[in-house]
Order: sequence, then C-alpha cells, then structure tokens
Amino acid sequence: MSDHNKDILLIESSATQRYLLVKLLRGKGFDVVVAESFEEGLSFFTEDNRSSGGHHPAVVLGWPAQTLPVADELLALLESGELRSVPVLLLSHEPDLALKSWVARRPRTAVLEWQNRDSVCETLETLHGAQHLAPVTVPSLPFQEQLIRILLVDDSPSVRTYYRKLLMKHGYHVEVAANVEEGFSKAEKGRFDIAIIDYFMPDANGDVLCRRLQDSENTCDITIAMFTGTYLDQVIKDALDAGATECMFKNEVDALFLARVAAMSRSVRNTTSIDAERQKLQSILHSVGDGVYGVDNEGRVTFINPAAIRILGYDEEANLLGASPSALFHHSDEHGQSLSARACKLQRAYGQSAILQNWETVFWSQSGSMIPVECTVYPMYLDGKQEGSVVAFKDISERKSFEEKLRWQATHDPLTELFNRRYFEEQMEEEFERLTRSNEVSALLYIDLDHFKYINDTASHDAGDQLLIQVGQRLRSRLRSTDTLARLGGDEFAVLLRNVDPQYLEKAADCFRTILSDGCFYYGGSNYSVQGSVGVATFSSNSESPGDVLAQADIACHIAKTAGGNQTQVYVETSDYRSNMGADLGWSARLREAIEQDHFELYFHPIVPVSAIDLNSLPSQSGAIWDQISRDPSRVEVCFEVLLRLKGRESTLINPGAFIPTAERFHLMPDIDFWVLRRAISRLGAFQKSWKAATFSINLAGQTLVKQDLVPLVKELIERYEVNPGSLSFEITETTAIANITAAQRVINELTSFGCHFSLDDFGTGFSSFSHLKHLNVDCVKIDGIFVRGMTNDPTDHAMVISMNDIAHFLGQKTVAEYVETADALRLLADCGVDLVQGFYITQPIAEQVACSQTASVQLPETQAQDMPEPVS
Repeated sequence: MSDHNKDILLIESSATQRYLLVKLLRGKGFDVVVAESFEEGLSFFTEDNRSSGGHHPAVVLGWPAQTLPVADELLALLESGELRSVPVLLLSHEPDLALKSWVARRPRTAVLEWQNRDSVCETLETLHGAQHLAPVTVPSLPFQEQLIRILLVDDSPSVRTYYRKLLMKHGYHVEVAANVEEGFSKAEKGRFDIAIIDYFMPDANGDVLCRRLQDSENTCDITIAMFTGTYLDQVIKDALDAGATECMFKNEVDALFLARVAAMSRSVRNTTSIDAERQKLQSILHSVGDGVYGVDNEGRVTFINPAAIRILGYDEEANLLGASPSALFHHSDEHGQSLSARACKLQRAYGQSAILQNWETVFWSQSGSMIPVECTVYPMYLDGKQEGSVVAFKDISERKSFEEKLRWQATHDPLTELFNRRYFEEQMEEEFERLTRSNEVSALLYIDLDHFKYINDTASHDAGDQLLIQVGQRLRSRLRSTDTLARLGGDEFAVLLRNVDPQYLEKAADCFRTILSDGCFYYGGSNYSVQGSVGVATFSSNSESPGDVLAQADIACHIAKTAGGNQTQVYVETSDYRSNMGADLGWSARLREAIEQDHFELYFHPIVPVSAIDLNSLPSQSGAIWDQISRDPSRVEVCFEVLLRLKGRESTLINPGAFIPTAERFHLMPDIDFWVLRRAISRLGAFQKSWKAATFSINLAGQTLVKQDLVPLVKELIERYEVNPGSLSFEITETTAIANITAAQRVINELTSFGCHFSLDDFGTGFSSFSHLKHLNVDCVKIDGIFVRGMTNDPTDHAMVISMNDIAHFLGQKTVAEYVETADALRLLADCGVDLVQGFYITQPIAEQVACSQTASVQLPETQAQDMPEPVS
C-alpha cells in the first residue's frame, strides 16, 4: 500500500473503542485522523475542508447503535458523488438490516464485527486493492434477497425523516423528495421498486405524480402507494384511478405501515422473479442452436427463436407470430409436391397430444430452397390444459450429405467415380432375376486395358491414375441410359448391356473398344496410345449364374489379349477356347471341393526381429539363423505368416499362385480366407505351447474385406478358442487397401479396437498412393520384396527402402523386409533401421505339424510345391 493510502479517517464516538483502533492502526503504520463524533466526521467532507487540501483515502466508521440524523446525513454523503468511491470499513457490535442494506448497495465497502477488529488492517488492504467501482463482498453478511428501493415523496420534512429512518432500519433503501417535480425527476433518474406518495402537497396532489409515473416508459413499472393523513373516499378513488395499488394512512401504527410495505415488497420480488425466469427462458430459447417454435391449437406461431428464423432464411426483424408454419415453411414434400393438412404429419400433430420424436422431413426457406430437418414435437400444457405444441428442429443437411457420401462410397470407385465391383455384381444379380421373367437377352462386356502396366511403371502411378479416370469418362460417353458401367479393379472395367439384339452385339461392343483407341493419352509432355481388349458374353433366362457369365466374358477378353490385344471377342460355346473355360471351371470345382473337404494345408513363415540376430557373425548358410533362434523359443517373440498350399496329386503341394487367379475370378477368395481363419485360429493354442509369445499373421484378400460377416467371424473364433486378440495380425496388400479404402478402414478400425493388429503388405508397389498410409491404422508395413532383392546392387532400390522405412517409423509403424535371401541384404536392412526380416536366408516356410511340435528346433524342408498343376477337366 502506498504512503498516501496509509491515511485513515477514524469516526468513532466511544473513547475506549477509539483508543483500541488508533493503537491497532498506527501500530501497522497508518496515519490516523480521529473524529470523536459524527458531526466532527461530517466536517471533514465539507467544501471548506476539501478546498484547503483535506483528503482521506479511507474511512473507518463505528456504526451508530441508534438512528441519528447527523449519522444518516454522513452515510448519505458517503453514498453520493465522488465520495462513493472512498473505501469505507464499518465496525458494528450487532449488524442490523439497515447496515446490511447500506453495505450491499455501496461499492468498496466492508463490515467487521468488533470481536474481529484485529482484521481491520487486512480488510483495509483489500478495500484499497479493489477496483474503483467494484463492490466488496462481505462473506459474514450475506444479503440474498433483492434490495427494495423506495422513493418517499412528502412535503413535510419531519414525515420524510421519520419514515425514511423507519424504512431504512428495516432494510429498505430510501430516497426522499419534497414535491411532485422533485419526485418525478428522481424517479426518472434512479431505479425504484416502490413509490410512497403523499396525496396533499402544495404544488400538485399525489395523484398527478402517480399518473406521470404510470405514463412514463421509464417509471411505469414502479409499484405506487398513496400516503395520506385524511381518510376520504374521493382521495382513495382518485389514488386508485391514477394507478396506485395501495392506499396507506399516516395515523396507522408503524407495524401496519411496515406490513403494507412488506406486502408490496413481496409482490415486487415475485414480479421480478417471474420476469427473471421469463428472461432466463427467453435467453435459453435465444441461445439454443436448434430451431424452436410454438403453435397454438389452431396451428399459428406463438413464439419462435432466432435460430429458427436464421435456419429458415428470414431477416432477424421478421415477425412470424400469428402466421401458419405450414404455409410458411412445411407446405411441400422433398419433391416439391404440395402437402395437404391431412397428408402433413407435422400439421396433424399441432394441437394434439401426439408426440413426434426425431422425425425427418423437409422445410422450405424463404428463398425457396429445401432444408432437410429432424423434428421433435411435444404438446404444450398450461394449467393442465393443452395450449398448442412446441416444435424443436435442427438442420441435418450436413448429416444427409455425409450419409449420401457414404452411400456413394459404398457403390462407387473413388478414383474413377464409376460404380464399383460390389454394385456391379448386385446389378448382375438383379438382371438375372429380371431375365427369368423375360425373353430378352443381355450382355456383359469385360474390358481390360492393353499395356497399362507399361504406362503405370514408366510414366508414374499418377499417370496411371489419370489414364484410368480418362478411360472411365470415354466409356461412359457410349452408355445408354439402361446400361451400367463399373470399374472391377486395376485396369479392368465391365459394362452391363440390358436388352440387346444379339445380331448387333459385336458391333455395339466394338464401339467401346474403338472409343479407347481413337484418342491418345497426354501426360508429362508425352503422348501414349490407349487400347483395350473386350470380352463379351450374353446371358438370358437359360444362363446358369452371374459368376459363370463373368468368367465367360473374362476368358473371351483373355483370348482377345492373347491374340494381340485391341480386339473384341464374343464368347461362343463351340469355339476353340472352350477348353480354357473348362479348365477354369474345373479349377473352380476343385477349389470348392478343397474348401469343403479340407484339401488345403497351412505353412508358417517366421518373421524375426533384427534385434534378435547377431549381425557381427552372420552365417553363410541359409536357415542357420532360425536353427539358433528355435533352440530357445522363449527368448524371441516371433510372428509367423500363415501361408496356404493346395494338396495336389501324389503328395505334391500347389502354391497359391496357381489357383488364386481362378479363385478371384469365381469370387471364392472369401471362402478360402474363411477356411484359413478357422484353421489357423483353432491351431494357435497348440502352436503357442512351443512358442509362447508367438503371433499369427493372416492374409486377407480384397474380396474378403468387403464381406460384412468377416469381423463377426473373427470375433466368434477368438472367443471360441479363447485366443488373445493381440496374438493375431492381418495382412492386406497396399493395392487391395487403396482399392477398397472404405472397407479396409472399417475392418481395420473394428478389429484393432478389439485388440488385433494389421500389416500393410507389398508396400511400395503403389508408391504414388503413399499418402494413403496415414489414413490406414496399421501397426506394421511390409516393404515389397522387389526392392529388398535389388537393394544390394541397385542404389535406387536401396534409397527406396530407406525412404519407406523412415516414413513408416515417422508414422509410428514398424517395418518388415520380406524376401531376405542373403547375409549382405540383411546387413543393409539393419543399417536402414528395418525392425523385422523374413525370407529364405532366415528360413523357409515351416509345415504345420513341425511348427506345432515340441521339437520345433528341428527344421524339416517344405514339401515340394508344384507351381502349375495339370488342368482339371
């Protein structure tokens, strides 16, 4: 506190209390000026004293035990003008209502009971630190009720003084006026709850002031009581006619006078409480973000909040009260067709006891645009009687747009914006169903771009993406309104031609081929020719299945490509390539049999942490590292990739490269993947008897990702075999993930939340789609083996591995290098910072019976795999 703030004016009439306070204050360094009476204290604030330099930054005042005119004058002075900001500390033996009232309405004021006088210095510090006009809270004297402010107008000074003291003693704030003009002036400038007005006054009677107060916008809310010493019927009538609510008499006892004032005060407080509640509700209604409006039983608007006005596109000043909401904004359906009152569900709910919750409909803005909304309607009751309805609604345009986007993504290819394979297959099913009731013939065109890989690899993957988009646009330009075009995946497209004339089919199909070759593809300053091979298959009510038709068109396309490409080939039953179709169908039957009769076998290829390998003494012999690791299975946490083999003739095994294309063509991959899931998860418990910390990594095909029953099956198998979900990791290829990004994200998110893990396989093959990595919640990235194999001789491959490893680590993902075939490659990978390795240098895939045995350290060679079995007829 500054020296200037150490100046204190102490006003206290008790010599004992004065002595104690002076000693206490001066002991703390305060410069105390003492006034021994209220008269003397009042003199310090006279004009003469202030003009001569008298100034006291703080006042310590002993509250008078009884009402004294000079004390009232001093207190009134401290409430007015510049003295209102002077810090005042009151000391009282027993704080009464008048003291509480004075403290509550004056800023920078505090009160202490005499027994707490030791806190006077700290309280003064607080008062000096308060803002100039910030009121000081007095915790020991809560003043919770609204302070009633009374204007007392009477021409008699003695009456004014007496009743002012009486009212202040009972906790009211009172200001006085001597006549009508002074009373009206104070009422206009101040804020009063009650006006007590003398009826007979020299300049004008009290009823004149009463009328003036009632007529003024600033004072019309004041509760008025007429005050008279004469009981006359005319006086009472004039007072009530002028707007007074009470007539009081001066000859009544004080208790009755105070009771009447208390009754008016209660009425004021009740009114104020109701107004405050109304304002609170109005504030809530205005601040809520959803639209809210009310209607009466006839369906007319009784209230509407700003959010509703804004959503409906009206100006803030628009007055919609009394209007029909049906006529204003819900007169038509989403197609713009007018709705009758009977057809409008919302209109029928008005004035009824019905409740509508989360009902979706459309409103129409003032400008005529449609707004999708979600409504909730409740009946509104007042005093137990229904007085209309309340409607809350919110604009769900964004949600509808998002839902539409999700529906679009579920049926469209995100790159070309054509329909995707899933939607196309559904259309094929529907067309087959339609043809069973028709004599019409429809056709399927299978279109495969020629030399797309060359453009993709030489001009960049971005060029390949742009070419696919352009091809989609060209093919779309040849469609009829009844045809359906889709991208099946990669550079493969399909067209469903409904109701075609077989006589003109080949010519119609060839138009799709020629529109590709008629124009060049320009990218990066170079022109590229675009060509495609087209396979055509017809189907009618006699056809077997959509899968067979797709296979026929696929084989016809394959024959067109084999013949040199840029050709259109129609599948004919008697043609020379029927044997090819037979071979494919034979493979299809064989795979179905393998699924049903368990003609598959599992192999396991270890994925080993680089940290578990002694890089300073790498063996020259392949498999030696695994021999060392397998001697102590508990030392290293190993992940085993689950591989699939098909049992061939004479104990041979067929690698998946021989049968996967047929499985994909006939959409058997989900069934094969499900077989692997059931078999692998059921074996995991036995497997972990030798490898306690082992995990399985299971591959999932793109066709499997879109199956809705994939996630439920995995969860059911985990629970059935009591497997720790953290022991399972699923591998999806980068191209599969990008081609099925929505399905991949859904499956990954659902299974990772369940505790499983995911790896992105063959990473780097789709390098132009590198940005997709951050949108896939995978734990691990498997760097494609083509880079690993070449990195010992090709600096570019080496740099690619470093880049892929660094970016995966930046995103918090581990890295696996596959196809590790030499010690030199392993050293380079360790230098790059790769986390895990897999390949023939570590070990070859291990047969299931060996991996599950207790002697897992004994490495048995894999049964010889037959790359291509003889065709099955």
